[in-house]
Amino acid sequence: MMSLAPDIPFLDRLADVADRVTLPLFRSGLPALAKSSTRGDFDPVTEADKDAETAMRALIAATFPSHGIAGEEFPDVNPEASHVWHLDPIDGTRQFITGVPLWATMAGLVIERSPTLGIVSQPFTGERFYGAPGRALYRRGQDEHPLRTRDCADASAASLFSTTPHLFFGDKADRFERLRRTVRLVRYGIDCYAFVLLAMGFVDVVVETGLDDHDIVPLVPIIEAAGGVVTDWQGRRAAGGGDVVAVGDRRLLDAVLRNLGA
Repeated sequence: MMSLAPDIPFLDRLADVADRVTLPLFRSGLPALAKSSTRGDFDPVTEADKDAETAMRALIAATFPSHGIAGEEFPDVNPEASHVWHLDPIDGTRQFITGVPLWATMAGLVIERSPTLGIVSQPFTGERFYGAPGRALYRRGQDEHPLRTRDCADASAASLFSTTPHLFFGDKADRFERLRRTVRLVRYGIDCYAFVLLAMGFVDVVVETGLDDHDIVPLVPIIEAAGGVVTDWQGRRAAGGGDVVAVGDRRLLDAVLRNLGA
């Protein structure tokens, strides 16, 4: 097997322990509880989310006890460490509980405040996406090849993905609509999978708002190593969530940001 860096095999171990929790529970009728939500919508969590993150945290603590951990379901541990893992045991819990196979487990390592390693694992489809400095990789069974974004310098030829237009309110809704009108194709609803499709060269722009750090940190190394760019709506490198833009072709970024600008 090809190895990206010394830590890539550990990314696989993290995904493996999560898969052993999540995959048997997918399409099992697992009940979901509602988290508190400031958006007024149903924000679900399941025992699969919690148990998978518990397993990932235990593996990190046993292997790298000095590392920090920030996850979706539990409080941060040692967040000021030089190495901090960001965990999202099931990104796309709404997909998970409705039987849609586009959720994924995500883990990313921030080193000295810079997203450096990342993995996205979808065990139902058997796909894994890896990112490390200078290297992005796709793996499914025996199929293993580099990830590369596609050329698309003109917004009028671009495909745009977002989770849902209903996440954008007020002025942000107007700005997103301005961008939407400039592109060729708009699709919604696949959460983190839109970002890995961008890294694979099938999507050109992904725009999100209100992300947490664990929603984006694992994706930054994958997209950047595949040739793309991930920023906030002001053009600064995305590393902590919030309003996020990813483009596969760097030449698209200025046009996208102009449309999203206040």
